[in-house]
Amino acid sequence: MIRYALHCEHDHEFEGWFGASGDFDDQQARGLIDCPACGSKAVRKAIMAPAVAGTKTRSQDNSPAQNQAVMMEAMSRIRRHVEDNFDDVGDAFATEARAIHEGRSEDRGIYGQATSQEVRDLVEDGVPIAPLPPEPRKKTELN
Repeated sequence: MIRYALHCEHDHEFEGWFGASGDFDDQQARGLIDCPACGSKAVRKAIMAPAVAGTKTRSQDNSPAQNQAVMMEAMSRIRRHVEDNFDDVGDAFATEARAIHEGRSEDRGIYGQATSQEVRDLVEDGVPIAPLPPEPRKKTELN
């Protein structure tokens, strides 16, 4: 495996692992590489020193702000995927999730709203559910 330090056009830094040295170029040409922070496909390899074993260890943790930005982008992508590919059943979520679980309704991805009590009942009955990440704040709402 080969690890490359990567940068997008917005100077987000991340890394990618590839099976062989030509895999990065092949995947980039097919549009398979994008920035995890912003989704940009304009990604390039950064200059990187070869990994050499030594006695010192150093942390390569991102700053808390970078970690938060990556997390918020990932949650936003999950929400968009659900909204684009699942059926919005509104406030009938609990009823429809239970019907799907029991085989009385078509097996498909759904999302919607449920009360706290409905959520507790579904979990207690073994119906597989998960909360949808919150909608990202609009830029006009940010400082």
